[in-house]
Amino acid sequence: MYGCRPTDRNPPALPETRPMWHDQSMAYQWPVGDLDCERLLAYWRWLCPQQVTLIDRSAYGDLFLRDEVGRVFWLDVANGSLSQIADSESQFLALSENADNREKWFAESNVRDAAERGLIPGPSQCIGFSVPLVFAESASANKAYVADIYDVVGFLGDLHKQIATMPDGTKVELIIK
Repeated sequence: MYGCRPTDRNPPALPETRPMWHDQSMAYQWPVGDLDCERLLAYWRWLCPQQVTLIDRSAYGDLFLRDEVGRVFWLDVANGSLSQIADSESQFLALSENADNREKWFAESNVRDAAERGLIPGPSQCIGFSVPLVFAESASANKAYVADIYDVVGFLGDLHKQIATMPDGTKVELIIK
């Protein structure tokens, strides 16, 4: 049995186009209380079947999930991986104070660069890419854009499920219907 529980950490609602400045050490934080965790994970259940609560997310759609035991997992939607990163939410928050962890998990410098170019996702949006970052081709002339978080996270979950068993470097053809 799996599912999502409403988060017990509901940041205040933000204006539609502006992120919230978390504090001087962290870049942007978006609210997660209004996001539908089950809908976000619908195409990721092959990788994340357990019941979880959404506790945080990145500008790029990565999800930070707490399981029933309290452990915190990072769903890296770009790379199609789920990793335990903390034994508790309080440990996750403490680890998030480290600049290297914030850069790895939240891509702070990339988020700041994107914001300077006008790419500032709203509460139900994230930054997506015209070529998914999992592909080598994404390194050249990849266009970033603000998109619906459900569309981006769902698309990437479906994509990663389809390529999960392929060796790195395998050539694939994307057919979008």
